[in-house]
Amino acid sequence: MKKYDAVAFDLLTALLDSWTLWESVAGSRDKAMSWRAAYLQSTYGAGAYRPYEALVAESAAQVGLPVALADELVARWDELTAWPGVTEGLRAMSAHYRLAIVTNCSERLAQRAAARAGVFSAIVSAERAGFYKPHERPYRLMLEELGTLPQRTLFVAGSPFDLLGATRVGMPVFWHNHVGLPCPADLPRPVAESRDFSALSELLSHDA
Repeated sequence: MKKYDAVAFDLLTALLDSWTLWESVAGSRDKAMSWRAAYLQSTYGAGAYRPYEALVAESAAQVGLPVALADELVARWDELTAWPGVTEGLRAMSAHYRLAIVTNCSERLAQRAAARAGVFSAIVSAERAGFYKPHERPYRLMLEELGTLPQRTLFVAGSPFDLLGATRVGMPVFWHNHVGLPCPADLPRPVAESRDFSALSELLSHDA
């Protein structure tokens, strides 16, 4: 018997290379990293949903960047591309598992970005859930829509914050840490971590 019935993913870091787009919009890697760090702190600390685009603009202002860059980021949203191996990996997984997304962005941006990665049985945005991750509600809404149990749903994190949220609702977590983000010592450990998406396929190949 298989261990998992479904695999759910963070979208903007686990599946898509959003970092390159942020860097292009910000004008340099250092500016993008500062902006992105402020944005992650804002979204993961927000709790109840506030407009995603507003948080992105506020985060730009926090690090001394023009707030107009948030509009540029949204305008160029369709430039997002999948990390290497993601498209092929998702196609193979879809033959054996139900696939879903839980993402910290608005509904319209979630739908646009998800289309860059593949086809999913459920796409849960922070806007539709009413809360930002790592609040439990986005993860639980995804499980409700998939009709799967948390212990039989593998969550693929993109950032360490998902380790907290997904584990809290009882899901095992694989961390596709493509950009090499540090993990605070007080957060739960994933079942596995890799910069290479193919490691997830390897893990699932042993699912029985």
